[in-house]
Amino acid sequence: MTKTSMTLLAVACALALSACGSEKAAEGDHAAEAAHASSSAGMPTGHIDAGKALASKKGASGQACVDCHGADGNSPIDATYPKLGGQYADYIEHSLVAYRSGDRGGSTTTDLMASQAKELTDQQIADLAAYYGSVQGQLRDLHNAN
Repeated sequence: MTKTSMTLLAVACALALSACGSEKAAEGDHAAEAAHASSSAGMPTGHIDAGKALASKKGASGQACVDCHGADGNSPIDATYPKLGGQYADYIEHSLVAYRSGDRGGSTTTDLMASQAKELTDQQIADLAAYYGSVQGQLRDLHNAN
């Protein structure tokens, strides 16, 4: 093989590799855009007003979200119950899906939540998550701890 042939072969390989690389980048860009269009739990788009109405509706246990977590999700009736107001919607979705599937349970509180969540549809979970995610939260993080 001549020096010119080797050079042409190297250039052809470089072009082929760069074409593959830009194709992968375009796929990655598309995947990133899709990730912003839906939740990490793969749920449909939630509706705040529907979630607010659902939060007051009695579930299978005879309780509504607001009965234990408060009207805005920031005043739970027990200190061990989480504040939901201002929580990340993805976290609420993930938690409710885990309760619904039975992956999260084993205590009186988690079993109560599992009984509440087992009747929820994906849309209802997304709606609750959208509502509680939209509420002004009273959550504290370690950045503000003294």
